Amino acid sequence: MELAVTRRDNTKKATTLRREGILPAVVYGRTHESTPISVDQKTFEKVFNNAGESTVITLTGLGEDKQVLVNEVERHPVSGTILHADFYAIAKGQKVTVSIPLEFNGVSPAVKELGGILTKVLHELEIECEPKDLPRSIVVDISQLVTLEDQIHVKDLVFPASAEVSAEQDDVVAMISVAEEEPVEEVAADISAIEISEDRGKKEEEGAGGETGTTPATKAEVQKPAKEKKE
Repeated sequence: MELAVTRRDNTKKATTLRREGILPAVVYGRTHESTPISVDQKTFEKVFNNAGESTVITLTGLGEDKQVLVNEVERHPVSGTILHADFYAIAKGQKVTVSIPLEFNGVSPAVKELGGILTKVLHELEIECEPKDLPRSIVVDISQLVTLEDQIHVKDLVFPASAEVSAEQDDVVAMISVAEEEPVEEVAADISAIEISEDRGKKEEEGAGGETGTTPATKAEVQKPAKEKKE
């Protein structure tokens, strides 16, 4: 990708340039002196949307063409409009270290057929490689996840030949998780309540018997036959 730029006139304020549709920026590097530049706002936004921060851009208009990376962009806190851009100039023969986003492609049989849940452990990987080999993204083929135990590791991914990966080869990139069912709590029976209920039932039964039947007489209530009176 190419982007035409010009040396910036420091006599003009940044706010004035933005009103004219010009984005103030700066380019610097290991062997490149910091240089203020200007670029057409709409053109930059179009290139940046395609390139991101991991694709090499060739700057033209500064004499010798320069390979750069977009190192940082400053945005308006409310509107999100880009206010300023920093370009990092890459020296010839210099490798660059960039975080490359992971792109998850395909369909996992473990998810589709077994009801597993895809867990993305990593979302980007830092690599060091030659500018010409920098990929815009690293593809992760999740169709490799066939069973609920399958995992994808860093060693399973494809990188440019000149790339050195900072992560360990056995680091997990993606895996399948299984949703755990929450155990159902069994409510223990309240035995004391049952005992009280049984006692109450007995008392009620005894009370009912006193109203409709004959209550057994006590010793004090038994009447002895009267003795015959002798004449």
